[in-house]
Amino acid sequence: MTWNNRKIFITGADGFIGSHLAEFLAEQGAEVTALALYNSFDSHGWLDTLPAKTRDALKLVRGDVRDPHQMNTLCKGQDVVFHLAALIGIPYSYEAPSSYVATNVQGTVNVLTAARDAGVSKIVHTSTSEVYGTAQFTPITEEHPLQGQSPYSASKTSADMMAEAFARSFDLPVVTLRPFNTYGPRQSERAVISTILRQVYDDACTEIRLGDLLPSRDFCFVADTVNAFLSVAELGASSFGQAYNAGTGKGVTIGALVEIIKDVTGCSNPVTQEETRIRPPESEVMELLADAQKLQDASGWVAKTDLKNGIKITADWWRERIESVRPDAGYIT
Repeated sequence: MTWNNRKIFITGADGFIGSHLAEFLAEQGAEVTALALYNSFDSHGWLDTLPAKTRDALKLVRGDVRDPHQMNTLCKGQDVVFHLAALIGIPYSYEAPSSYVATNVQGTVNVLTAARDAGVSKIVHTSTSEVYGTAQFTPITEEHPLQGQSPYSASKTSADMMAEAFARSFDLPVVTLRPFNTYGPRQSERAVISTILRQVYDDACTEIRLGDLLPSRDFCFVADTVNAFLSVAELGASSFGQAYNAGTGKGVTIGALVEIIKDVTGCSNPVTQEETRIRPPESEVMELLADAQKLQDASGWVAKTDLKNGIKITADWWRERIESVRPDAGYIT
């Protein structure tokens, strides 16, 4: 697909992955409408950090996917909708589950309905590997049962089912992408690689505080995840209503991950496990390892960035911005 002059609407464009996707598409000449969550601080999230030329090429809009009327307006005239807006913090989902339903489920319905009524040619809905829960088999294929092991994962499962239902019920050209653990520059400290790097470079941190070191994750660099979004957007009608995994197929435990990061950065600080960072026992997902063969067969997509190189790029970004981070290095829920 040639993106030049294509009309693209991205929800959640102010976030980690969304900002990278918006940046790439703008640089390819697409006409991108980038939705940022409304706030009173004159902020468009990570979009405000883009080079001026790239940022000026975007149509910046503030709003909320929970508003169906605004979604109707913003979807009109668009060729492709990338729906990334979501509440994603797992710990906070235990505290405020209804807000996850409002944004992740009802917000998705609003976007799907608006895209249907506007006659959008393709919608890419963003899922998560968390919908699989603790693996019953690995690597995890798209046929793996979905398990709601946290309110967050349950809300995303519901959103996935809505996307499938709209494809079946209304012939909506929607495809679901399930990225495994994406990492890279601009990621929040809620994510494990970012929280480790924050503590590595913060002089006030004399130790690296983590939760359970045994869970294993499949970490995929953000540039590869962006390419996965573009790849599924190019798939034909046989993909409508389908879900596609995006991951490397290589797992690493959190304990091994922190040692890789310490090696890359030259950090010698000890690692301490904190009880507050550990999920409820029946809610922790112990292993997420992607089988992305379905996406590879359909589009040729493969993850190209190995973990150590991706961490080097991410570490460089964190080292440059450590002076501007929030003052408290404690756990973000």
